[in-house]
Amino acid sequence: MQSKKCKICRRLGVKLFLKSDRCLSPKCAMVKRPYPPGVKAKKRRSNISEYGKELKEKQKLKNWYNLSEKQFSNYVKSILNKRSKTEDAGVLLLEKLESRFDNVVFQMGFASSRPHARQIIGHGFFLVNGKKVNIPSYHVKKGDKISLHPKAGKRVNFQAIAVSVKKHKAPSWIKIDTTKLEVEIVAKPNLEEMAPPAEISSIFEFYSK
Repeated sequence: MQSKKCKICRRLGVKLFLKSDRCLSPKCAMVKRPYPPGVKAKKRRSNISEYGKELKEKQKLKNWYNLSEKQFSNYVKSILNKRSKTEDAGVLLLEKLESRFDNVVFQMGFASSRPHARQIIGHGFFLVNGKKVNIPSYHVKKGDKISLHPKAGKRVNFQAIAVSVKKHKAPSWIKIDTTKLEVEIVAKPNLEEMAPPAEISSIFEFYSK
């Protein structure tokens, strides 16, 4: 039976990499069935209303970062309420989402997906500046140093990370010491490297109504 995560990608028409390595294989639902789920899916009309488009873009980014509706809407509304007229709301939103701890652990190559990162963070496997952090929504900043908790280093799956992380290409704002398996945040998230799967302006239009 096809998973709920696979149906999310098919419904939104974009690969959101919610199932780790499966998303990169021929078994990916978006490869085998690149159309919305449902018996009559292939015959559905492609034209949607402006509201429908905005809703779809919102759902893409929300699921891309593995967030609940409440979490995602709080980020957007907070930026709409607090940003100055000279600040780009889209840039602020993406920087906020990229700096979440679960996204950073995924971008480090220490987790196969953002849901996986959320899980291992909850187990207390990471230290930030020497202190255990088990909150996926924690926001890292420039200068922060991330390392494995001593108990995590003894686990077999983390021993495998030592091999795979050497092949992983992290964003330029994340500096990885592949020998010590330590990470330093050296800059703000680079917008050119983010490549979000959604039209950000449509998302703000959705929440402005």
